[in-house]
Amino acid sequence: MLIFKKCMRMLFLLFLVSFTAFMLLSLSPVDPLTVNVGQAALGSMSPEQIEKLKWYWGVDVPPLERFAAWAADFLRGDMGISLLYRRPVSQILWERAGNSLALMAAAWLLSGVLGLTLGIAAGIRRGRWMDRIVSAYAILMASTPAFWLALLFLLLFAVKLSWFPIGLSVPIGTNAEEVTLWERIHHAVLPALTLALSGSSNIILHTREKVIEVMESDFILFARARGESKRRILFAHALRNLLLPALTLQFASISELFGGSVLVEQVFSYTGLGAAAVTAGLGSDLPLLLGITVVSAGMVFFGNLAADLLYLKIDPRMRQGRKKRQVVAEGFWDRKQETGLQKRK
Repeated sequence: MLIFKKCMRMLFLLFLVSFTAFMLLSLSPVDPLTVNVGQAALGSMSPEQIEKLKWYWGVDVPPLERFAAWAADFLRGDMGISLLYRRPVSQILWERAGNSLALMAAAWLLSGVLGLTLGIAAGIRRGRWMDRIVSAYAILMASTPAFWLALLFLLLFAVKLSWFPIGLSVPIGTNAEEVTLWERIHHAVLPALTLALSGSSNIILHTREKVIEVMESDFILFARARGESKRRILFAHALRNLLLPALTLQFASISELFGGSVLVEQVFSYTGLGAAAVTAGLGSDLPLLLGITVVSAGMVFFGNLAADLLYLKIDPRMRQGRKKRQVVAEGFWDRKQETGLQKRK
């Protein structure tokens, strides 16, 4: 029942997100013909050719009518044809999603491990040099834009030290079939590291505050009074109370990772969904932009759904709370039915 409700909520959310993105791009003052064809080329075309281009880009079609046509095709499994690439949107998404998902998955795991580890290390050493260094690092990363950090890494590790390639997701001039796994990893290290470092600051600061709160609680003081070691207190008692807020932030950061990947992919010329979204937005390619919007919103939803399911697995109190609410609801309806029968009698 929980999964069904969340899936219905997701469908409504996808509709609102796609409709908002469609209307915002339709209200944009950017003329798709001028941007993609050029003013000089339009001036040399005949009126019949210009009318064909307007029909192709849907300039004279009302926005609501275009959105209704796109939604009807999308429900049938057809995402449309990209106006810029002249290829099916689903094919472009399939090619680009692999690079972006691998990049964001690596950054997501690294930011979670780094944030949880440094947050715990700073929290249990409150006020010491470790706490000061980690807190300063987290505040610095939180105030640093992702694209600036990407430019810094690009200049230092790619241009100055030549440890990593300057850009792209594969070596230049190499066929896709000839690219090895190591070459793909080598090209993805700097973008993934940029996303991980810029996204770990919130997890570090929140985990630090939660560690301080848990370590000062009554049950931790009782465990210390029994003579338990700090290591056992941390892993046997405190860690479970730290996992829920850490998981909340970690799965909520999926949307932030996607937003950061748009800028990072532009800096590193990394061929992923972020770069395709920028190209589609600047070129008024509505089918491609809406396809990317729906896919990214679905990724965020499944991240939140996975977090909810993990909550029930980690914390038994949440399962008990759901059972109690069900029992209370059943008792309420039973009492209501009995009251109705008594009134009829």
